Amino acid sequence: VDRFVQISTDEVYGTIDSGSVSEDAPLDPRNPYSATKASADLLALSYYTTHGLPVLITRSSNNYGPRQHREKLIPKFITRAAASKELPVYGDGSNIREWMYVEDNCRAIMTVLTEGQLGEVYNVGSDMELTNLEVTNEILDLVGGSQEQIEFVEDRPGHDQRYSLDATKLRSRGWE
Repeated sequence: VDRFVQISTDEVYGTIDSGSVSEDAPLDPRNPYSATKASADLLALSYYTTHGLPVLITRSSNNYGPRQHREKLIPKFITRAAASKELPVYGDGSNIREWMYVEDNCRAIMTVLTEGQLGEVYNVGSDMELTNLEVTNEILDLVGGSQEQIEFVEDRPGHDQRYSLDATKLRSRGWE
């Protein structure tokens, strides 16, 4: 193996009350998905330290774009809104996510693969923070849907309020 890139998530940091987190922030996963991602990050780094495996880690914000699984927020809501169906928004819709087009994330991964330092973690963030309700309203506007389609549903357990990544380290490697 020439280089191994562990693809992780911003969720490993847990909820971010203010500002943006850098790669040295403590891990605070609050649901099973983020706990398994944090565990995989630590396992990969342990292989780098113990066995010299050429590991790099990316921690990305939410992606959107072509061929995304239909159950993800944006494709699901576009399909449902266009069909005049209800849009199930967790809690009050105030959860904040950082959104990034998938091709930008792919370029970030390639930058880390070619320019990254082995054994390092790189945050991949866009600085484009939106609440889930803002995303929902934008989709409704674009497809000519109605505010009446929004259905607030019980929030899921361990649902973090806000994610925000500081991608300065990655940008210093030439990615934008």
